Amino acid sequence: MPPEIARFHRYLGPKCDVISSLKGTGTTYYSNAKKPQVLVPCMEHEEIMSLRKNYLNNRLRMIAVALVAALTLGSLSAFSQSSARLAENAPDEYVVQVGDTLWDIAGTFLRDPWYWPEIWYVNPQVENPHLIYPGDVLALTYVSGTPRVTNQMGSSFRLSPEARATPLTEAITSVSYETISAFLSSGVVIEKDEVDSLPYLVATKGDHLVAAAGNTVYVRGTGAQPGERFNVVHIGDELVDPDDNRLIGYQGIEVGEGTMRRSGDPATFALTDSKREANQGDRLIPASVEVPLNFFPKAPSSNIDGQIIAVVGGVTQIGQYQVVVMNRGTSDGMGVGDVLSVWQRGEVVRDRVEGGNVRLPDEVAGTLMVFKVYGEISYGLVMEATQSLHTLDYVRNPI
Repeated sequence: MPPEIARFHRYLGPKCDVISSLKGTGTTYYSNAKKPQVLVPCMEHEEIMSLRKNYLNNRLRMIAVALVAALTLGSLSAFSQSSARLAENAPDEYVVQVGDTLWDIAGTFLRDPWYWPEIWYVNPQVENPHLIYPGDVLALTYVSGTPRVTNQMGSSFRLSPEARATPLTEAITSVSYETISAFLSSGVVIEKDEVDSLPYLVATKGDHLVAAAGNTVYVRGTGAQPGERFNVVHIGDELVDPDDNRLIGYQGIEVGEGTMRRSGDPATFALTDSKREANQGDRLIPASVEVPLNFFPKAPSSNIDGQIIAVVGGVTQIGQYQVVVMNRGTSDGMGVGDVLSVWQRGEVVRDRVEGGNVRLPDEVAGTLMVFKVYGEISYGLVMEATQSLHTLDYVRNPI
């Protein structure tokens, strides 16, 4: 309340009487019933209302300014706390190229690609806004101080009649198909509960004890129809969870592939290609493994602390674009698209001063992205490796 009005209300009660009017001054004085000895200037009703109006307007302006400042600082603070930092040379616009992956594009705008969901803005004016095609123009904009990447202009592919029929065929993927071809065509990991349900070779046609390409074998445990293709795998070493030495799966060693010739029990199966001899008890798995690649890289929604337990292909040292198996799955909160930091186990060295051994700290050595998840295990593709990775290295939420 303005001081003039405050003083007026402090001295004047609801009942005030005029006691004098100084001739020639134009000023009327009032006396309060409780304090008749105090004289204050008379204020007309209109003057009081004008003071009130000016006071309220000033207060509203101050509140509005404070609110705008708070919202601006809040949005900037929220972005700074999200850790989604822009890349040093993030462009204002980027035209998607053939061969790009979502990981590449996210790394163009962000220092850490797994924060892509935080800055991606779905443009409702673009058909299939969640998909990105070669030729699309991605623009970096700001909304309330927060950076956003939006699809500003659809490519010509989106406008073609063929695109509407098969919109997924040309959309860019999170990782390239070629980088996980080893996973799709060679060694696999089989969950322990899955082994007993897989079809198996029961005998070889003719006098052969083992089978190879060109031989016919008999298979039990399948309802497959003629023409369906399968890979043949040998059940290899056990995979044990290093946390508690619990069996969680088996290494699947690639034997070959073939086609179902005749259904039944047993069914007839023709081996068309082989990398090693097929034996009784070898298992059949579908030749095509469903691996959707149109997902966003993201930080895990749960706290992940696991280890690499196997490498597809059987190598001991792991580098970029190799597929690894981890001892964490959906039961641990792991999801497709999760990005993890790989921590190299600290080496144990001899302390030559105080004696004894000391283990050096774990060090970040790479980054991987999960692309296939089962109950207790998951597959990841190494996206970056600053040094050689190994089995039993740790995988944790990215830093």
